[in-house]
Amino acid sequence: MPFIPHTEDDVRVMLDAIGVDSVESLFDEIPSSLRGVDLSSIPEGASEMAVTRLMRERAARDEGGLCFIGAGAYEHHIPAAVWELTTRGEYYSAYTPYQAEASQGTLQLIYEYQTMMCGLTGMDVANASLYDGASALAESVLMAVRGNRKSKSGRILMPATVHPEYRAVVDAICSNQGIAAESVAYDPDTGTISPESLAPWRGEDVTAVVIPQPNFFGRLEDVDALTDWAHEQGAQVIAVVNPLSLALVKPPGEWGGQGADIVCGEGQPLGAPLSSGGPYFGIMACRQKHVRQMPGRIVGRTFDLDGRPGYTLTLQPREQHIRRSKATSNICTNQGLLVTAATIHMSLLGPEGLARTAAACAANTRALVDKLTALHDVNEVFAGAGFHEAVIRLPQPVQPVLKGLAERGILGGYDLGARYPELSDCILVCATETKTEADIDAYADALAEVLERLGSTSAVA
Repeated sequence: MPFIPHTEDDVRVMLDAIGVDSVESLFDEIPSSLRGVDLSSIPEGASEMAVTRLMRERAARDEGGLCFIGAGAYEHHIPAAVWELTTRGEYYSAYTPYQAEASQGTLQLIYEYQTMMCGLTGMDVANASLYDGASALAESVLMAVRGNRKSKSGRILMPATVHPEYRAVVDAICSNQGIAAESVAYDPDTGTISPESLAPWRGEDVTAVVIPQPNFFGRLEDVDALTDWAHEQGAQVIAVVNPLSLALVKPPGEWGGQGADIVCGEGQPLGAPLSSGGPYFGIMACRQKHVRQMPGRIVGRTFDLDGRPGYTLTLQPREQHIRRSKATSNICTNQGLLVTAATIHMSLLGPEGLARTAAACAANTRALVDKLTALHDVNEVFAGAGFHEAVIRLPQPVQPVLKGLAERGILGGYDLGARYPELSDCILVCATETKTEADIDAYADALAEVLERLGSTSAVA
């Protein structure tokens, strides 16, 4: 039964006091086309036992199979201690710290997390996380528009090599606020953005340039040249990064002559399991001069009169803490549990462990590409350096190949055709440190069988 505490008499008394005839009258400003929603697709209520069984069946879908899909969510080894500690009651039940004096443990953990994020990104300050990588990019765009006072255009240069779902979220959040994300095409040979491709915007009023590193195709962009070009135009630079890759590649704080202005990305590679797509958490860091435009919360460390360290919320630019008109965002909480896991994960691995993991990912992907492209008519699409993903062109339609691989226990990759029509015969493959030589051989053997069954010659070229 519905858990509604008000009786019909209660509702009538309240409506009479307000001076309206019905509850529906309270929503008359909403167009009828938006209120007449068809709910026929929503199933009937179910018992606790039935719901439990359904959820177990859905959870079982994640079990088994060798996963070579990346595309923004990655299968990494997570030390057992990470979630043994994270799910302790002290962490598991902790919520966002409204009363700083009563939340010293939570605040210290967030402070340590922020310190680690600044170390990885090379930036001055980091916040206490956002919902996910996509919304972190949208918030970064809004932050750049607020912070770049020299620009009046609200124009954002958005490379096509940025994750397509990130671009869709930016469009959904920003397009109705007078902000235009203008697409920048990639080089078909390298899968990256070249400074030459930015020539049409030279001398124009551009608010910010988004630079992914690595990009959606797993390629490494020429971040120094792109960053310097953006700053020469008076635009801010928004870096979209995989935090694990920063253990190997140059951090955004060192890009070009001045470094990036804002850094964002998905924190899932740092201790969060795949979990059917979430929950994950977004990372954000920036230069000190931009800090008052940063959404969310920032935790700082101080000392009391007796010299004992303490932790406090030093910046809270949200509508519950300040006037709504002055708030930078409606972000209302950090992803505390995921941040806890990430902090423990990074503490256990340390800089050396993170670097070894990142190097293993890059090496395994190279080994995978070499094995797959040894098959006849299977080719790597883009030249140049990459991290732990690559684009492979197949001699057969993608969906039947992926289906055939799945039947053999191989999750073979991400079909690029839906997002990139020019790559309709291509898949995005990924190999993290979890993949062994035997796993890579199993993928290559399965692909050879599937291609042969579908009518392609699968002999080694």
